[in-house]
Amino acid sequence: MEITLEKIIDPDNMHDAFISARRGKRNKQSIFNFEVDVFTNLEKLSEEIREETYSPIKPRRFEISCTAGQKTRVIDAPSFRDSVVQHAIYNIIYPVFDRGFIFDSYGCRIGKGTHKCANRCQEYVRKHNGDKYYLQIDIRKFYHNIQHSKIKESLQRKIKDIRVVNLIMKFCFRESGVGLGIGFLLSQLFGLIYLDRFDHFVKRKLKIKHYLRYVDDMVFIGLSLKEVKVLYQAVLVYLREELCLTLSKWKISKIKKGVNFVGYRTWKSCRFIRKRTLNTFSRSLKKNKYKSLQSILAHAKYTTSYKYLCMRIIATIPIQSITKLFGGIIRYDLFLYYIQDRRAKRYHHLLSTI
Repeated sequence: MEITLEKIIDPDNMHDAFISARRGKRNKQSIFNFEVDVFTNLEKLSEEIREETYSPIKPRRFEISCTAGQKTRVIDAPSFRDSVVQHAIYNIIYPVFDRGFIFDSYGCRIGKGTHKCANRCQEYVRKHNGDKYYLQIDIRKFYHNIQHSKIKESLQRKIKDIRVVNLIMKFCFRESGVGLGIGFLLSQLFGLIYLDRFDHFVKRKLKIKHYLRYVDDMVFIGLSLKEVKVLYQAVLVYLREELCLTLSKWKISKIKKGVNFVGYRTWKSCRFIRKRTLNTFSRSLKKNKYKSLQSILAHAKYTTSYKYLCMRIIATIPIQSITKLFGGIIRYDLFLYYIQDRRAKRYHHLLSTI
Protein backbone atom coordinates (compact mmCIF):
# COMPACT_ATOMS: atom_id res chain seq x y z
CA MET A 1 0.00 0.00 0.00
CA GLU A 2 1.42 3.35 -1.05
CA ILE A 3 1.52 6.02 1.66
CA THR A 4 0.47 9.48 0.47
CA LEU A 5 -0.45 12.76 2.14
CA GLU A 6 -3.92 12.53 0.63
CA LYS A 7 -4.61 9.31 2.53
CA ILE A 8 -3.58 10.91 5.81
CA ILE A 9 -5.85 13.97 5.41
CA ASP A 10 -8.76 11.95 4.04
CA PRO A 11 -11.88 13.12 5.98
CA ASP A 12 -12.72 9.61 7.19
CA ASN A 13 -9.16 9.03 8.45
CA MET A 14 -9.06 12.42 10.18
CA HIS A 15 -12.35 11.72 11.92
CA ASP A 16 -11.17 8.27 13.00
CA ALA A 17 -8.00 9.93 14.34
CA PHE A 18 -10.12 12.41 16.30
CA ILE A 19 -12.15 9.58 17.86
CA SER A 20 -8.97 7.70 18.82
CA ALA A 21 -7.26 10.79 20.22
CA ARG A 22 -10.17 11.73 22.50
CA ARG A 23 -10.72 8.19 23.85
CA GLY A 24 -10.67 8.26 27.64
CA LYS A 25 -10.09 12.05 27.74
CA ARG A 26 -13.48 13.60 26.99
CA ASN A 27 -13.63 15.44 30.30
CA LYS A 28 -10.78 17.79 29.29
CA GLN A 29 -11.58 21.36 28.30
CA SER A 30 -9.25 21.42 25.27
CA ILE A 31 -11.01 18.39 23.79
CA PHE A 32 -14.43 19.88 24.46
CA ASN A 33 -13.42 23.11 22.69
CA PHE A 34 -12.19 21.12 19.67
CA GLU A 35 -15.31 18.96 19.60
CA VAL A 36 -17.75 21.90 19.65
CA ASP A 37 -16.96 22.55 15.98
CA VAL A 38 -15.16 19.32 15.18
CA PHE A 39 -15.65 19.17 11.41
CA THR A 40 -14.48 22.74 10.88
CA ASN A 41 -11.45 22.15 13.07
CA LEU A 42 -10.56 18.93 11.25
CA GLU A 43 -10.93 20.68 7.90
CA LYS A 44 -8.62 23.51 9.02
CA LEU A 45 -6.10 20.98 10.28
CA SER A 46 -6.23 19.09 6.98
CA GLU A 47 -5.75 22.34 5.06
CA GLU A 48 -2.65 23.22 7.10
CA ILE A 49 -1.18 19.79 6.40
CA ARG A 50 -2.03 19.98 2.70
CA GLU A 51 -0.39 23.41 2.34
CA GLU A 52 2.57 22.25 4.46
CA THR A 53 2.09 25.10 6.95
CA TYR A 54 1.22 22.80 9.87
CA SER A 55 3.55 22.97 12.85
CA PRO A 56 3.15 21.14 16.18
CA ILE A 57 2.69 23.18 19.35
CA LYS A 58 5.40 22.85 22.00
CA PRO A 59 4.30 19.95 24.22
CA ARG A 60 3.50 20.28 27.91
CA ARG A 61 6.27 18.71 29.99
CA PHE A 62 5.88 17.03 33.39
CA GLU A 63 7.39 14.24 35.47
CA ILE A 64 5.88 10.97 36.67
CA SER A 65 7.15 8.35 39.11
CA CYS A 66 7.52 4.82 37.79
CA THR A 67 8.97 1.42 38.68
CA ALA A 68 7.38 1.48 42.12
CA GLY A 69 8.61 5.02 42.73
CA GLN A 70 12.29 4.19 42.19
CA LYS A 71 12.78 6.74 39.40
CA THR A 72 11.01 9.46 37.45
CA ARG A 73 10.40 10.00 33.74
CA VAL A 74 9.90 13.26 31.88
CA ILE A 75 6.75 13.13 29.76
CA ASP A 76 6.03 15.40 26.78
CA ALA A 77 2.26 15.68 26.39
CA PRO A 78 1.20 16.98 22.94
CA SER A 79 -1.73 19.34 22.43
CA PHE A 80 -4.98 17.71 21.36
CA ARG A 81 -4.75 18.93 17.77
CA ASP A 82 -1.27 17.43 17.52
CA SER A 83 -2.56 14.16 18.97
CA VAL A 84 -5.19 14.06 16.22
CA VAL A 85 -2.50 14.54 13.55
CA GLN A 86 -0.33 11.82 15.08
CA HIS A 87 -3.24 9.37 15.11
CA ALA A 88 -4.02 10.25 11.49
CA ILE A 89 -0.43 9.51 10.49
CA TYR A 90 -0.27 6.37 12.63
CA ASN A 91 -3.48 4.92 11.12
CA ILE A 92 -1.92 5.01 7.64
CA ILE A 93 1.75 4.15 8.22
CA TYR A 94 1.55 1.60 11.07
CA PRO A 95 0.17 -1.33 8.97
CA VAL A 96 2.87 -0.78 6.34
CA PHE A 97 5.76 -0.87 8.81
CA ASP A 98 4.23 -3.56 11.05
CA ARG A 99 4.36 -6.09 8.20
CA GLY A 100 8.14 -5.76 8.12
CA PHE A 101 8.74 -6.27 11.85
CA ILE A 102 9.88 -9.66 13.08
CA PHE A 103 7.27 -11.81 14.85
CA ASP A 104 9.01 -11.63 18.25
CA SER A 105 9.09 -7.84 18.52
CA TYR A 106 6.67 -6.88 21.31
CA GLY A 107 5.44 -3.71 22.99
CA CYS A 108 3.65 -0.80 21.27
CA ARG A 109 2.23 -3.22 18.69
CA ILE A 110 -1.35 -4.38 18.24
CA GLY A 111 -1.78 -7.82 19.85
CA LYS A 112 1.82 -7.85 21.10
CA GLY A 113 1.54 -7.02 24.80
CA THR A 114 3.33 -8.26 27.91
CA HIS A 115 1.21 -11.43 28.31
CA LYS A 116 1.93 -12.55 24.74
CA CYS A 117 5.62 -11.80 25.20
CA ALA A 118 5.76 -13.66 28.54
CA ASN A 119 4.02 -16.69 26.99
CA ARG A 120 6.51 -16.71 24.12
CA CYS A 121 9.41 -16.43 26.56
CA GLN A 122 8.19 -19.47 28.49
CA GLU A 123 7.70 -21.35 25.22
CA TYR A 124 11.36 -20.74 24.33
CA VAL A 125 12.56 -21.61 27.84
CA ARG A 126 10.82 -25.00 27.58
CA LYS A 127 12.70 -25.81 24.37
CA HIS A 128 16.10 -25.88 26.08
CA ASN A 129 17.99 -27.74 28.77
CA GLY A 130 18.13 -25.82 32.06
CA ASP A 131 21.93 -25.74 31.90
CA LYS A 132 21.84 -23.68 28.70
CA TYR A 133 22.39 -19.93 29.05
CA TYR A 134 20.48 -16.79 28.15
CA LEU A 135 21.66 -13.22 27.58
CA GLN A 136 19.45 -10.32 28.64
CA ILE A 137 20.23 -6.69 27.77
CA ASP A 138 18.60 -3.32 28.28
CA ILE A 139 19.43 -0.12 26.37
CA ARG A 140 20.44 3.01 28.25
CA LYS A 141 17.94 5.88 27.81
CA PHE A 142 16.68 4.47 24.54
CA TYR A 143 14.24 7.19 23.45
CA HIS A 144 16.65 9.95 24.49
CA ASN A 145 19.38 8.60 22.19
CA ILE A 146 17.45 7.90 18.99
CA GLN A 147 19.08 9.62 16.01
CA HIS A 148 16.62 11.61 13.88
CA SER A 149 18.69 11.08 10.72
CA LYS A 150 18.39 7.30 11.03
CA ILE A 151 14.63 7.55 11.62
CA LYS A 152 14.29 9.66 8.45
CA GLU A 153 16.40 7.18 6.52
CA SER A 154 14.15 4.28 7.57
CA LEU A 155 10.99 6.26 6.75
CA GLN A 156 12.22 7.10 3.25
CA ARG A 157 12.74 3.43 2.46
CA LYS A 158 8.99 2.77 2.58
CA ILE A 159 7.44 6.23 2.10
CA LYS A 160 8.05 7.74 -1.32
CA ASP A 161 5.92 10.86 -0.74
CA ILE A 162 8.45 13.33 0.69
CA ARG A 163 5.59 15.48 2.05
CA VAL A 164 4.61 12.65 4.39
CA VAL A 165 8.20 12.17 5.57
CA ASN A 166 8.54 15.91 6.25
CA LEU A 167 5.25 15.91 8.17
CA ILE A 168 6.30 12.96 10.32
CA MET A 169 9.71 14.43 11.06
CA LYS A 170 8.06 17.51 12.56
CA PHE A 171 7.36 15.37 15.62
CA CYS A 172 11.12 14.89 16.11
CA PHE A 173 11.14 18.37 17.57
CA ARG A 174 14.51 18.44 19.35
CA GLU A 175 17.00 20.77 17.65
CA SER A 176 19.96 18.57 18.62
CA GLY A 177 18.76 15.93 16.19
CA VAL A 178 18.84 13.32 18.96
CA GLY A 179 16.06 12.05 21.21
CA LEU A 180 12.29 11.73 21.10
CA GLY A 181 9.54 12.96 23.40
CA ILE A 182 8.17 10.22 25.65
CA GLY A 183 4.40 10.57 25.50
CA PHE A 184 4.05 10.94 21.74
CA LEU A 185 2.16 8.21 19.90
CA LEU A 186 4.61 8.41 17.01
CA SER A 187 7.58 8.06 19.35
CA GLN A 188 6.42 4.51 20.08
CA LEU A 189 6.39 3.71 16.37
CA PHE A 190 9.75 5.44 15.87
CA GLY A 191 11.20 3.16 18.55
CA LEU A 192 9.94 0.08 16.73
CA ILE A 193 11.30 1.31 13.41
CA TYR A 194 14.66 2.27 14.91
CA LEU A 195 15.37 -1.17 16.40
CA ASP A 196 13.87 -3.11 13.50
CA ARG A 197 17.22 -3.15 11.71
CA PHE A 198 18.81 -4.58 14.88
CA ASP A 199 16.14 -7.32 14.99
CA HIS A 200 16.93 -8.34 11.43
CA PHE A 201 20.66 -8.25 12.19
CA VAL A 202 20.09 -10.69 15.07
CA LYS A 203 17.88 -13.03 13.03
CA ARG A 204 19.65 -12.91 9.65
CA LYS A 205 23.32 -12.26 10.44
CA LEU A 206 23.73 -13.75 13.90
CA LYS A 207 21.17 -16.52 13.25
CA ILE A 208 19.72 -16.38 16.77
CA LYS A 209 16.55 -18.45 16.68
CA HIS A 210 15.08 -17.79 20.13
CA TYR A 211 15.25 -14.01 20.51
CA LEU A 212 12.65 -11.70 22.04
CA ARG A 213 12.46 -7.93 22.26
CA TYR A 214 10.02 -5.86 24.31
CA VAL A 215 10.68 -2.19 23.36
CA ASP A 216 14.35 -1.83 24.48
CA ASP A 217 14.55 -4.94 26.68
CA MET A 218 15.91 -8.01 24.87
CA VAL A 219 16.60 -11.64 25.71
CA PHE A 220 18.48 -14.33 23.75
CA ILE A 221 17.62 -17.85 24.96
CA GLY A 222 19.25 -21.29 24.67
CA LEU A 223 22.97 -20.69 24.05
CA SER A 224 26.22 -22.12 25.36
CA LEU A 225 28.40 -19.92 27.55
CA LYS A 226 30.88 -19.44 24.70
CA GLU A 227 28.11 -18.49 22.27
CA VAL A 228 26.68 -15.99 24.77
CA LYS A 229 30.02 -14.22 25.19
CA VAL A 230 30.54 -13.96 21.42
CA LEU A 231 26.97 -12.76 20.98
CA TYR A 232 27.35 -10.10 23.68
CA GLN A 233 30.36 -8.56 21.94
CA ALA A 234 28.64 -8.60 18.53
CA VAL A 235 25.52 -6.94 19.93
CA LEU A 236 27.56 -4.34 21.80
CA VAL A 237 29.48 -3.34 18.67
CA TYR A 238 26.41 -3.19 16.42
CA LEU A 239 24.37 -1.05 18.81
CA ARG A 240 27.24 1.36 19.33
CA GLU A 241 28.42 1.70 15.73
CA GLU A 242 25.16 1.39 13.78
CA LEU A 243 22.57 2.86 16.16
CA CYS A 244 24.65 5.00 18.55
CA LEU A 245 23.22 3.15 21.55
CA THR A 246 24.81 1.74 24.70
CA LEU A 247 23.64 -0.76 27.31
CA SER A 248 22.40 0.22 30.75
CA LYS A 249 22.58 -3.35 32.04
CA TRP A 250 23.12 -6.91 30.88
CA LYS A 251 22.90 -10.37 32.39
CA ILE A 252 24.18 -13.84 31.54
CA SER A 253 22.64 -16.72 33.48
CA LYS A 254 21.49 -20.32 33.21
CA ILE A 255 17.91 -20.95 32.14
CA LYS A 256 17.22 -23.08 35.22
CA LYS A 257 17.69 -20.00 37.42
CA GLY A 258 14.69 -18.34 35.77
CA VAL A 259 14.36 -15.54 33.24
CA ASN A 260 13.34 -12.19 34.72
CA PHE A 261 11.65 -10.56 31.71
CA VAL A 262 8.67 -8.25 31.02
CA GLY A 263 7.62 -8.17 34.65
CA TYR A 264 7.71 -11.93 35.29
CA ARG A 265 10.13 -14.53 36.63
CA THR A 266 9.80 -17.43 34.22
CA TRP A 267 10.73 -21.11 34.55
CA LYS A 268 9.74 -24.11 32.45
CA SER A 269 6.91 -25.18 34.75
CA CYS A 270 5.73 -21.90 36.27
CA ARG A 271 5.77 -18.12 36.15
CA PHE A 272 5.70 -15.62 39.02
CA ILE A 273 5.36 -11.87 39.27
CA ARG A 274 8.47 -9.97 40.34
CA LYS A 275 9.24 -9.44 44.02
CA ARG A 276 9.00 -5.68 43.46
CA THR A 277 5.44 -6.07 42.19
CA LEU A 278 4.61 -8.26 45.18
CA ASN A 279 5.90 -5.55 47.52
CA THR A 280 3.76 -2.97 45.70
CA PHE A 281 0.77 -5.27 46.12
CA SER A 282 1.37 -5.52 49.88
CA ARG A 283 1.58 -1.74 50.22
CA SER A 284 -1.55 -1.22 48.13
CA LEU A 285 -3.48 -3.80 50.14
CA LYS A 286 -2.43 -2.15 53.39
CA LYS A 287 -3.45 1.34 52.16
CA ASN A 288 -6.66 0.15 50.40
CA LYS A 289 -5.50 1.28 46.95
CA TYR A 290 -8.00 -0.80 45.01
CA LYS A 291 -7.15 0.45 41.52
CA SER A 292 -3.56 -0.61 42.08
CA LEU A 293 -4.73 -4.01 43.33
CA GLN A 294 -6.88 -4.50 40.22
CA SER A 295 -3.96 -3.60 37.97
CA ILE A 296 -1.60 -6.04 39.70
CA LEU A 297 -4.20 -8.83 39.62
CA ALA A 298 -4.65 -8.31 35.88
CA HIS A 299 -0.88 -8.45 35.45
CA ALA A 300 -0.66 -11.66 37.50
CA LYS A 301 -3.70 -13.33 35.90
CA TYR A 302 -1.79 -16.09 34.08
CA THR A 303 0.87 -16.75 36.72
CA THR A 304 1.28 -19.03 39.71
CA SER A 305 1.12 -15.89 41.89
CA TYR A 306 -2.50 -15.15 40.99
CA LYS A 307 -4.25 -17.44 43.48
CA TYR A 308 -1.94 -16.32 46.28
CA LEU A 309 -2.81 -12.66 45.62
CA CYS A 310 -6.53 -13.43 45.50
CA MET A 311 -6.40 -15.29 48.80
CA ARG A 312 -4.58 -12.38 50.45
CA ILE A 313 -7.32 -10.01 49.30
CA ILE A 314 -9.99 -12.40 50.56
CA ALA A 315 -8.28 -12.61 53.95
CA THR A 316 -8.10 -8.80 54.21
CA ILE A 317 -11.19 -7.32 52.52
CA PRO A 318 -14.74 -8.25 53.67
CA ILE A 319 -16.57 -10.36 51.09
CA GLN A 320 -19.42 -7.84 50.90
CA SER A 321 -16.97 -5.10 49.82
CA ILE A 322 -15.45 -7.17 47.03
CA THR A 323 -18.60 -6.78 44.88
CA LYS A 324 -18.17 -2.99 44.99
CA LEU A 325 -14.40 -2.76 44.65
CA PHE A 326 -13.67 -5.34 41.95
CA GLY A 327 -15.40 -6.24 38.71
CA GLY A 328 -15.53 -8.69 35.85
CA ILE A 329 -13.33 -11.77 35.76
CA ILE A 330 -11.28 -10.66 38.78
CA ARG A 331 -14.39 -10.42 40.97
CA TYR A 332 -15.54 -13.86 39.77
CA ASP A 333 -12.16 -15.38 40.62
CA LEU A 334 -12.17 -13.79 44.06
CA PHE A 335 -15.60 -15.30 44.75
CA LEU A 336 -14.46 -18.65 43.38
CA TYR A 337 -11.43 -18.81 45.67
CA TYR A 338 -13.53 -17.60 48.58
CA ILE A 339 -16.04 -20.38 48.02
CA GLN A 340 -13.28 -22.98 47.74
CA ASP A 341 -12.10 -22.00 51.20
CA ARG A 342 -13.81 -24.26 53.75
CA ARG A 343 -14.41 -21.34 56.06
CA ALA A 344 -16.40 -19.53 53.39
CA LYS A 345 -19.05 -22.14 52.55
CA ARG A 346 -21.76 -20.03 54.16
CA TYR A 347 -21.18 -17.40 51.48
CA HIS A 348 -21.96 -19.79 48.64
CA HIS A 349 -25.27 -18.01 47.90
CA LEU A 350 -23.38 -14.77 47.11
CA LEU A 351 -22.13 -16.29 43.86
CA SER A 352 -25.51 -15.47 42.28
CA THR A 353 -24.91 -11.75 42.84
CA ILE A 354 -21.94 -11.42 40.48
